[in-house]
Amino acid sequence: MDKAVTLMQQFLLWALLVLQGKTLPHWNRNDQKKTKVKKKTSNPQFNEIFYFEVTRSSSYTRKSQFQVEEEDIEKLEIRIDLWNNGNLVQDVFLGEIKVPVNVLRNDASHQAWYLLQPRDNGNKSSKTDDLGSLRLNICYTEDYVLPSEYYGPLKTLLLKSPDVQPISASSAYILGEICRDKNDAVLPLVRLLLHHDKLVPFATAVAELDLKDTQDANTIFRGNSLATRCLDEMMKIVGRHYLKVTLKPILDEICESSKSCEIDPIKLKEGDNVENNKENLRYYVDKLFSTIVKSSMSCPTVMCDIFYSLRQMATQRFPNDPHVQYSAVSSFVFLRFFAVAVVSPHTFHLRLHHPDPQTVRTLTLISKTIQTLGSWGSLSKSKSSFKETFMCEFFKMFQEEGYIMAVKKFLDEISSTETKVSSGTSEPVHLKEGEMYKRAQGRTRIGKKNFKKRWFCLTSRELTYHKQPGSKDAIYTIPVKNILAVEKLEESSFNKKNMFQVIHTEKPLYVQANNCVEANEWIDVLCRVSRCNQNRLSSYHPSAYLNGNWLCCLETSENALGCKPCTAGVPADIQIDIDEDRETERIYSLFTLSLLKLQKMEEACGTIAVYQGPQKEPDDYSNFVIEDSVTTFKTIQQIKSVVEKLDEPHEKYRKKRSSSAKYGSKENPIIGKTF
Repeated sequence: MDKAVTLMQQFLLWALLVLQGKTLPHWNRNDQKKTKVKKKTSNPQFNEIFYFEVTRSSSYTRKSQFQVEEEDIEKLEIRIDLWNNGNLVQDVFLGEIKVPVNVLRNDASHQAWYLLQPRDNGNKSSKTDDLGSLRLNICYTEDYVLPSEYYGPLKTLLLKSPDVQPISASSAYILGEICRDKNDAVLPLVRLLLHHDKLVPFATAVAELDLKDTQDANTIFRGNSLATRCLDEMMKIVGRHYLKVTLKPILDEICESSKSCEIDPIKLKEGDNVENNKENLRYYVDKLFSTIVKSSMSCPTVMCDIFYSLRQMATQRFPNDPHVQYSAVSSFVFLRFFAVAVVSPHTFHLRLHHPDPQTVRTLTLISKTIQTLGSWGSLSKSKSSFKETFMCEFFKMFQEEGYIMAVKKFLDEISSTETKVSSGTSEPVHLKEGEMYKRAQGRTRIGKKNFKKRWFCLTSRELTYHKQPGSKDAIYTIPVKNILAVEKLEESSFNKKNMFQVIHTEKPLYVQANNCVEANEWIDVLCRVSRCNQNRLSSYHPSAYLNGNWLCCLETSENALGCKPCTAGVPADIQIDIDEDRETERIYSLFTLSLLKLQKMEEACGTIAVYQGPQKEPDDYSNFVIEDSVTTFKTIQQIKSVVEKLDEPHEKYRKKRSSSAKYGSKENPIIGKTF
């Protein structure tokens, strides 16, 4: 089951919200979020929205972290703490409110003024009336996820979306068209497609549809379409670790230091030196920029695959613009990813809370500079696009050819199949010597004599190994395009440490490095140059095939599919725990809530088919994208069919739950509403 809680706050000063499990060892103990500080007022309005998902920790042993039991919900509560922000002294606690999640299950929405209570520590000296009150609007959504077999037809229909021509006639695209808020559709859709390796073709197809409507190369992917939202959500999901290793150390330094970086003369505080502030700001910008442009090896493969597709499509759409291949990628990775994460680190889980106002200002200035550097470098503009004079003057420090070349090199590395493994050239990179085992045909026993010292040479096109260093005669050559996976090899395979395997279109190549550092470096660089290969494996065998079977899974066929998901180059915490049934159920709920719009879209298809074009009246379908009315109509019929089949078991479950709840019980309480 999926339990989601949405909170909107309008209350005094600032509040800290905690979704807390009191006694559950397997739950994430709490999920905390904090509003911005409102100064010089005793009655501010925040109008901030926070989303919480009730989930278990990823270490929980059940099917999914989203699988929540009835007894778990009874132990959860939302706690809102109210504090008075102190500039020079410690913040002062004012009061708190506790709302059990189980109470929220009776209504979809709770909106009321709540009296603040003293902290629950036995101190009852404060009177409740003296602590004030705050207003909350709490929306609670509870999903009932049925067994997997019920969602098969809808899941199949959605996963076929990337193959539907045109893409606008697919069920996934139609979902985005009929939902009132596309964001509601994007999250479960992206998760489901990611889980089944279908996101890249779908995102590519909808991005191509965007490009058809783009007339100016300078505005490429600047809108708020289904394509850009899908890519935004994808980058948030798969790019979390990437941001963590790239930005977090520097953001921690910025947030925990007290260096002033204000360069606007109007906003300078008394005693501030604008030149010192400018140097502080440049130091942070240079440090962040340098880290970003050197981070291509950490960029997740899914992001690189999509960036590669965007680059190719943009070049085809604007063949006369030599810079569009870069701006198509920078519009996402700089403008929608790095720049946004810098200015809002808390929303990307890089910082626990919203930074203080001075830090927010510093991060805003850094973000604007990084964003412009990425855009300016990819477009080769001769001047910046800042409106503020002080920012234009500051940006002159970065108008050097080196910054442009660094941006282009970085964009090349994350979006091109011709990745250069050496610094700016295509010259070979000579790796250090290593002991290599090459499979000897027909042998059943492995001994030390099967391992020979070899010298490896890697270019952007091929991996070769030689008997002697510097030798031009290669014993064997593996084209980079033929590499299917690069993974570590279990030590038990040959009783040797620091081994890895290069899986390609022929027999796997087993290599032993001198140490674990070299092994990791080899895996990283080989993954980097081969990550855009079209036929990469999704699974592999972590052990060798010896004596007629794979040592890891004991499969006897040498061509048996791998028994373990490919992970080389992908840090452990980038793995995503996705419950496909839960995501499909959310999509079913969205289709159910949007049946009226689905019906209007169906009628529009009929009108177009009969009259060969949309009519001016009625205007019910003027905002729908309908390229092929016949295919779209057919897909809508399929959607309605699978939704109707799902309605019956869901309704049975609701009736069963309602009939089993006794009058006056916790499930069906007798309460009097006061708001």
